[in-house]
Amino acid sequence: MPLATPPVPNPSPQPGLPGGPETTGRFLVLLEPDKLTAGAAALTKGVGLQLAYAGDFLKDPEGLLTVKESEGIVFEDLGVAVVNAPPDQAAAMSSIVSKESSLRTVEPERIVYALGGAPMDLSYLRGYRDAVNHLVDGLLKGDSAEGGSAALSFEEAAFTWGLQAVGASRSRFTGRGIRIAVLDTGLDFNHPDFIGRSIQSRSFVDGVPTAQDGHGTHCVGIAAGPARPAQPPRFGVAPEAEIFVGKVLNDAGRGTDGCILAGLQWAIANGCHVISMSLGARVLRGQGYSAIFEQAAQRALARGSLILAAAGNDSRRPQTVAPVSHPANCPSIFAVGAIDRALSVAWFSNGSINAEGGSVDIVGPGVDCRSSWPIPTQYKDESGTSMATPHVAGVAALIAEANPEARGPRLHFHLVQTARRLSGSAADVGAGLAQAPV
Repeated sequence: MPLATPPVPNPSPQPGLPGGPETTGRFLVLLEPDKLTAGAAALTKGVGLQLAYAGDFLKDPEGLLTVKESEGIVFEDLGVAVVNAPPDQAAAMSSIVSKESSLRTVEPERIVYALGGAPMDLSYLRGYRDAVNHLVDGLLKGDSAEGGSAALSFEEAAFTWGLQAVGASRSRFTGRGIRIAVLDTGLDFNHPDFIGRSIQSRSFVDGVPTAQDGHGTHCVGIAAGPARPAQPPRFGVAPEAEIFVGKVLNDAGRGTDGCILAGLQWAIANGCHVISMSLGARVLRGQGYSAIFEQAAQRALARGSLILAAAGNDSRRPQTVAPVSHPANCPSIFAVGAIDRALSVAWFSNGSINAEGGSVDIVGPGVDCRSSWPIPTQYKDESGTSMATPHVAGVAALIAEANPEARGPRLHFHLVQTARRLSGSAADVGAGLAQAPV
């Protein structure tokens, strides 16, 4: 069921610059978990909205139903409704939510963006000298176990530096039997490294049934690229994992909360053990997390699915550190920051700034990471917390294979407990660098 992606009045906000999240004009409504039918009925009766149910569109391979046509859709597994409501209905909806016990809260729907290809903008160039000093300090402190100069000696003939850093190059596990969902811009199914692979896919973007965008192809490659790619080195952490590709962002890397929720519902319904999301929306200092995405994440954990999301690329270290992006700032979503080859926090990686949620849980390789790219380019190096997230998602798949009881909250626990401790602040690197089981 594609969700219409409304036009955006302003261009994508530039990382490192002020500004809050953009919204679509639609709304997210949080329903009481045990009162979904009553909550939907309250919206229909009180606001006059005609609602559809996600369970219906999941059975429809063509995905013809849209929120625009139905006025709203209820995601039963998440306990959330996404609705179109003009100003007069929006006021009525807020009033009903405050009175009805079956409804919890209402939030504006955000516009979200892919979080890869961290740009080197002018504000960062003006602080180039400070940034170089920051990098040198990182190289000179401690030994390689804590992130020193020895960490730069990666030989990448057989494995990328990222796979070596997380230990996937040494692991006997491959992710066999584990389902990884990558919710992003899609995948180039004609790429030689994915031809013949068993891949389930679905588009949740209105009018875009398939995609061959680079961002999603790069992220899928890192999480679950082949053990023997057409061109070495190997870049896929979990080469035998079952791949589920959910297109929740358009080819320009833009989407909405509703598209993400649709993708989450689909991934959870398909029993995906790990859900990787290299996307997000800017969060301001002091801003709280979404109660709606927090409930969705809690429900995912209860069903055995762990959601990982990119922490964001809005920082300009060492001058400024930005808060963790939405939806990674939800406590029940595993927020992934990025490190460089020196095992130091990447200059663009967001940090644990906001007191209410917004903590970095773990880090993964996120600078100059090689992976698949749509043909004819085929392979490309990219930087961003978008690259760190599928590295950690792949590690989670390996841990899930090695530990059959590690699902949902237990998988979260294993990731934290086995992480490699780093010398950086916990506010920047969380528990440390994700590590694959051997």
